[in-house]
Amino acid sequence: MAQDLNYISKVLRSDIVKSIGQVGVGHIGGSLSIVELLTVLYFEEMNIDPKNPQMHGRDRLICSKGHAGPAVYAALAEKGYFDREVLWTLNKGGTHLPSHCDMNLTPGIDMTTGSLGQGFSCAVGCALGSKLEDDGATIYTIIGDGESQEGQIWESAMFAGNYHLSNLIAFTDCNGLQVDGNVSDVGNLEPLAAKWRAFGWNVIETENGNDLEQVRHAVKTAKLNRATEKPTMVLLHTVKGCGVSFVEAKGAANHNAPFSKDDAVRALGEIWGEGSKEAELWK
Repeated sequence: MAQDLNYISKVLRSDIVKSIGQVGVGHIGGSLSIVELLTVLYFEEMNIDPKNPQMHGRDRLICSKGHAGPAVYAALAEKGYFDREVLWTLNKGGTHLPSHCDMNLTPGIDMTTGSLGQGFSCAVGCALGSKLEDDGATIYTIIGDGESQEGQIWESAMFAGNYHLSNLIAFTDCNGLQVDGNVSDVGNLEPLAAKWRAFGWNVIETENGNDLEQVRHAVKTAKLNRATEKPTMVLLHTVKGCGVSFVEAKGAANHNAPFSKDDAVRALGEIWGEGSKEAELWK
C-alpha cells in the first residue's frame, strides 16, 4: 500500500506542475507542500464516492488554504471525480477549476475557500452538523501556518474545543513561509502546539510532513483520538514547494509564482528522473 501511495504522490505532484505550467503562473509552493497529506486522505482514509459526490455521511475535506486548489484538483482527478484533461484548464476562461476552490464549480469540493480563516470556520460548522446528525462522518480541514495569524482561526478553535468536536481532524501546513516572508517574522505563532492544547484540542506533531509514513501514522492516530471527545490538530512540518528543488529555492517567492511549461518539464525530470517518459511527453 505504501508503495502505491508513493506512486500516487508522484502523479499528484506531476499534475500540479503541469496544470500550473499550462497557465504560466500559480500557487505552486503551497500546493506541493500538501501532496503527501492529500495522498493519504483521498487514497487511504476518506470515506467518499466519486460517483456520488454528495453521498450522505461522507467524509469531507475542506482546504481552508484555498490557494492550494491545484493540489486538491489533482487528487480529485486521480480519484475519478472528473477527467484528468480538465486539469489543463486551470484558471483559464470558462474553467471549472479556478485558482481557489469553489464548491459551485468543481465536483468533490466541499466548501468554497480562499478568504483565509473562512474555510476553517466552515469545517467546524460541518463537524458540528455531522455530530448532531450522528452520520459517522469525519471532517478534515487543512490550514496554513500563515493563515493561522487570522483571528477567525482561533475563534473557531475555541468553538470546536468547547463543543467537543472529536469528529474534526485539522492539519496545519507548517512550511514556515507566507507571501510576505517567514511566518516567524511576520507574526510568530510559537508555541503553536501549546496554543492548540490550550483551546481544548489534541495535538500531534510530525517531524516531516512530506514523509508518507509519518503522515499515515499521524492520520491514524488522529482518528483514534475520537475517543477523547476532543478535536485533533496535526502539525505537519513541511517544505513549501516540496519535490521541486528550484521551487523550494525560491522561498517565500514561490507562493504565487511564474511557472512556465519549460519549468514543468524541468520539474517532471526531478519528480520522475531525467529522460523519463513523463518529462519527454510533456515537452
